[in-house]
Amino acid sequence: MNRNPLIPFVLIMVMGIGLIFFLSVKGLGDMKEVAKEKEGGAKTEETAAAGPEDIYKKSCVACHGANYEGGVGPSLKGVGDRLSVDQIKEVITNGRGSMPGGLVPADQADAMAKWLSELK
Repeated sequence: MNRNPLIPFVLIMVMGIGLIFFLSVKGLGDMKEVAKEKEGGAKTEETAAAGPEDIYKKSCVACHGANYEGGVGPSLKGVGDRLSVDQIKEVITNGRGSMPGGLVPADQADAMAKWLSELK
């Protein structure tokens, strides 16, 4: 019962080369998709269909709180009583104080400002 000790190494080498080949082909296929996303041509359904509440949960909840009560940022309850819709949109777009601008996509800024103005 004398086994050849090179057989396991050869099998591992063959599987490794096969895996490298497979991942290379997969990467080439994904390259076209990544290029489209960089050009801005391929928007995901999640980004396109995101409403103001979804955007808030993704970008704003860390500073303004889950219940709009404030935290690092000010409370958003009744913000429509203090600021007009246009002023809210300007803050969303350009930022104010420690809040950076551009957290909300430009095409969603109007809907977000209207939604925030109606929060009570």
